[in-house]
Amino acid sequence: MFTGLIEELGRVREIKKSGESLTLTVEAKTILEDVKLGDSIAVNGTCLTVVNFGNDYFTADVMPETYTKTNLKFLNPGDRVNLERTLRPSDRLGGHIVQGHVDEVGWIVEIKAKEIAKIIKIKASDSFLQYLVPKGSVAVDGISLTVVDVYNDSFTVSIIPHTFKNTTLGYKTIGSPVNLEADILAKYVFSFIKKQEASRKIDLNFLAEHGFL
Repeated sequence: MFTGLIEELGRVREIKKSGESLTLTVEAKTILEDVKLGDSIAVNGTCLTVVNFGNDYFTADVMPETYTKTNLKFLNPGDRVNLERTLRPSDRLGGHIVQGHVDEVGWIVEIKAKEIAKIIKIKASDSFLQYLVPKGSVAVDGISLTVVDVYNDSFTVSIIPHTFKNTTLGYKTIGSPVNLEADILAKYVFSFIKKQEASRKIDLNFLAEHGFL
């Protein structure tokens, strides 16, 4: 489990591909301070297991399921990646609960400046957008962000200068792929409502009775 607060920008050192699998070696520093074999590290919001490491790098295997559903398949040596270690029980939850289980790859279709902020519009599928609401949470390349607006085929997020400078978003352009993960709480609420819709009518009284209002 992660918080979506990126600890450092790593750099891809080596990629070994075999079909729809790959072995990824990433240069890093901060996240290696207490690393152990078998630890989980989020790479662009994708939870990967450390299978080898040294003073300035770690290696992780990417299986076909992960390869297919994330933007890791588009990486090349030298590319920057967002890195985050798992959440400890004593940590402040500064972002939101991020599992590192990527739902799909979205595509940046617009980047606009608004005073100090960058407004980024990301194209996504209907099945992903159904979990989003304005002011809700979303993970983009593992970064915990707040949704600004939701459209028929896309959504926007607003990026402060610190995030733009210290994450992969500062290196993205129109057409760049990004990993997307919806808020797990939104998924549970959506699933709960769908199941209830199949068995009984949902109205304001029902929502209030179950603590949603």
